[in-house]
Amino acid sequence: MKTRCGWSGSDTLYIDYHDNEWGSPVHDDRLLFEFLILEGAQAGLSWITILRKRDNYRKAFDNFNAEKIVKYDSRKVEELLLNEGIIRNRLKIASAITNAKSFLDVQKEFGSFDTYIWQFVNYKPIINSWNSLKEIPAKTKESDLMSKNLKKRGFKFIGSTICYAFMQAVGMVNDHTTECFRYKELCGNEKA
Repeated sequence: MKTRCGWSGSDTLYIDYHDNEWGSPVHDDRLLFEFLILEGAQAGLSWITILRKRDNYRKAFDNFNAEKIVKYDSRKVEELLLNEGIIRNRLKIASAITNAKSFLDVQKEFGSFDTYIWQFVNYKPIINSWNSLKEIPAKTKESDLMSKNLKKRGFKFIGSTICYAFMQAVGMVNDHTTECFRYKELCGNEKA
């Protein structure tokens, strides 16, 4: 029996996400953009709600192809607002379109979104050593800096707490608790 972080619970979708994605370093621009949009969509909701709608989001948002999303017009927005498979919030939908433009601008400036976003952790995951979930912060100085910089570049729904959740999801920080089997797997030779 594997010991997991307490938040993974008993839902098989959540367990699979915990075991195979959360905290694994992501360097693929499309997947980084997907997590950025999904974390913003999650604001005020539970992550399991978003996880259950993830496939619907991929279909509704052209598999998070920023070049297609940036071209969405008012007709497409209205279509998305009628889509019961996603969170039908006008501001969150509009932010996905705005963020696609900002994302493409960052890619153009830095060569990739990956190069830009990983600078906030000096291109290497931060390895934390939390013994319990209650020790894990909601935000950090790194997420504060990331949020401020993303906002300056025009991104929306990107507060520090959302940024930190993004950092956890894409492996910029290892916030698995120390007794979790994924903690040691993700530490590799750095600390385990």
